[in-house]
Amino acid sequence: MNYDQEPTLFSNLVEDAEKPDLLEGLNPEQREAVETKEGPILILAGAGSGKTRVITYRIVHLIHKYGVRPESILAVTFTNKAAGEMRERVGRLLGDQSRPSSPLLSTFHSLCVRILRRDIEKLEQGYTRAFTIYDSDDQQRLVKGCLKDLGLDDKSLTPRYVQSAISGAKNRGENPEVYASRIEYGDPRREAVSRVFALYEQRLQSSNALDFDDLLIRTMQLLRHSEETRRYYHNRFRHVMVDEFQDTNGIQYSLTRLIVEGDLALNIGRRPEDFWSNRSLCVVGDESQAIYGWRGSDFKIILNFEKDFPGTKTIKLEENYRSTKRILDAANRVISNNTQRFDKVLRANAPEGDKIRYAQLIDGESEARWVVSKIDEHMRRDPNTRAAVLYRTNAQSRSFEESCRRAGLRYNLVGGFSFYDRAEVKDIIAYLKLAMNPNDSIAIQRVINVPARGIGKTTLDEIERRVKETGLTHWEMIAHVIENNALQPRTVTALKSFRTIINGLIEKASDQAEPISEVVKAAVIDSGYERMLKEENSEEAEGRLLNLEELVNASVESEERGETLRDFLDHAALVSDTDDIKAEAQITLMTMHAAKGLEFPLVFIAGLEESLFPHSRVRESESELEEERRLCYVAITRAEKYLYLTHAMNRRVYGEELPAEPSRFLNEFPIELIEDVSSGPSWLSYANRSSNVENREALRTLKGQTGRASGMLQKKTTNYQGPTYNTADSVSEFFSRQGKKVDLTNFSKDDESGKPDPGSTGGPGGLKSGTRVRHEKYGVGLIIKREGDGDNVKLTINFPGYGHKKMIEKYANLKKA
Repeated sequence: MNYDQEPTLFSNLVEDAEKPDLLEGLNPEQREAVETKEGPILILAGAGSGKTRVITYRIVHLIHKYGVRPESILAVTFTNKAAGEMRERVGRLLGDQSRPSSPLLSTFHSLCVRILRRDIEKLEQGYTRAFTIYDSDDQQRLVKGCLKDLGLDDKSLTPRYVQSAISGAKNRGENPEVYASRIEYGDPRREAVSRVFALYEQRLQSSNALDFDDLLIRTMQLLRHSEETRRYYHNRFRHVMVDEFQDTNGIQYSLTRLIVEGDLALNIGRRPEDFWSNRSLCVVGDESQAIYGWRGSDFKIILNFEKDFPGTKTIKLEENYRSTKRILDAANRVISNNTQRFDKVLRANAPEGDKIRYAQLIDGESEARWVVSKIDEHMRRDPNTRAAVLYRTNAQSRSFEESCRRAGLRYNLVGGFSFYDRAEVKDIIAYLKLAMNPNDSIAIQRVINVPARGIGKTTLDEIERRVKETGLTHWEMIAHVIENNALQPRTVTALKSFRTIINGLIEKASDQAEPISEVVKAAVIDSGYERMLKEENSEEAEGRLLNLEELVNASVESEERGETLRDFLDHAALVSDTDDIKAEAQITLMTMHAAKGLEFPLVFIAGLEESLFPHSRVRESESELEEERRLCYVAITRAEKYLYLTHAMNRRVYGEELPAEPSRFLNEFPIELIEDVSSGPSWLSYANRSSNVENREALRTLKGQTGRASGMLQKKTTNYQGPTYNTADSVSEFFSRQGKKVDLTNFSKDDESGKPDPGSTGGPGGLKSGTRVRHEKYGVGLIIKREGDGDNVKLTINFPGYGHKKMIEKYANLKKA
């Protein structure tokens, strides 16, 4: 199709009677966004404001109302899941009869793959259209090989670190030469990275492979370099929409401008007065949800959009259809502490709802048990309850996983191994990559001896040596060795077997000779993988076989969508953890970052402690602190009905339990919206006793020193002169005043494990089994076991209300009670 011609109207292809009334039920701001046809448009869409509906309705409205040709519309988002949902909604609204062609709804990476598959050879960099995409695992394998060949220690300079450094350089627009030129004298780590970077790029190119960063960078280079390619996409896509615009980085923004502005993006020519006639750039985002600065996103792009595109129409979507009023009031109050933001406030479309519940727990394990018990309570009241536990770091998941298992509750962990990251799946994907591109050296190294076929490390090292000496690819060297019988006969036979397998797959995959699923099945069976797992005959092997069956199922679904094997492999390379979330899982454990874009009736925000959230590395940077606050805003606005906030008084760090300081973000929640459900005195009970405004404001700015609560839980001066109950004897006295008898002489009468171990003897300090001791945090407890000697003596102590605690005697600072 010639996209240089003026587009013709498409409306005559759809009968008026079949066009849905898209404007019915929209609020005024949503309606304005849907109806705006031309020009630069900035839609500031607050959390839960129906932005996906607006985007899909606008696409369909452009087609139905204004007669825009579907293929001239491009909508870009950041996850495969979001793009898939958008495609489904638009397809449902358009109907099959109205689609001789369709809008392109894609992620940035998928869009770039499409452009490069068409025109990468115009870059004149040696790449062909049959290039392979290297995922993060492939990239680390390649980096590891480079480190080894350069004689660099991969323990002091880990592949993960090097890969991250290379990715950062690429996203800054630096090639190996530029990166090397910016190294300061005496920086051996950067010098080593520079050497790896150069070899890494060389090997990518020789394997005709691109990593994730290359997909964006090479596309940008192509659009700048090739006038024909640039003008083709500029003329084709006359209406461009970008979702989650606050998450774009500089390269993605440049790509967008090259497509929208064409030559103008390179300052070629002058913008004609009718430039925006039948053309639009509509960006949709929320700077308050910009949480990916650490991976290169620049939220200032959305803040400066109106400057970059004068005459921008800005529309604010502030009506929230997800959360209760109290939850939104809290979110608004927290984010109002940021300075770099647009002036907007979320308004609730739902009732006021319950108060936000807050609990302070003694330690991380207690926090996890408490959270899971509350989820269980909700699930008993409503078996269909869906809950999410959100935390700042993946490392926090363990205690919640264990608590769920102990409670017998099933959960979905986001951030573990996703389907396409499982070893057996990646192995079969590697075979399929070789069917499409046998020169993929990383794929060859992954599966040449998987399953084992007698090609050991010695053979692989010898092939690697010859590859470096001759400049041949691994695939070409295998052919050379076979044809010249250049290695031991047994080795040559094994290499022949491997080559036969790959050639068989190439034949099945060429020109779509076989359906995708048949090629996948052949890879599983002909490679010997299925036989290997069946012969292993274990529960783990059975699970791996089920994963391969699921891979075949995925390939059938790909066939049904009319995709090719290349499309299927591209999808496998681009898929992310968030795409693997199963809607039917009732409990989801995930980081706050992973929760973005999701919603749950019941949400727990756990670990609200300084150095954990906000993270320790951002405490000195105001801009990074604002990003942490935006992350808190994202976490709050995931909740539909019920929101819980929890933190621990103590947190285990590298095996040592240390006092924890409540997060400064807790101070930013309106206290009148919170209900304290802690079992004892807490940060909130302290705050509520600060009755006048002056004291409340002082509390909000308290930072404190160290200790348990940095001024929020530390001891304070009061006018109270009555009795206190801070010893075992006074606690008994307290209950006797209530007419109740409490015997604290035996702390765990019903628990045999709580009784002293008669075999334990005391040390020099006399702290033997059966001794009552006092701990500054847990109070009075009973030593039930003593083990070890000297400085390594460990005590197991039963503290009422806290359970068994193991402590090293030397550091526990215990006193006899």
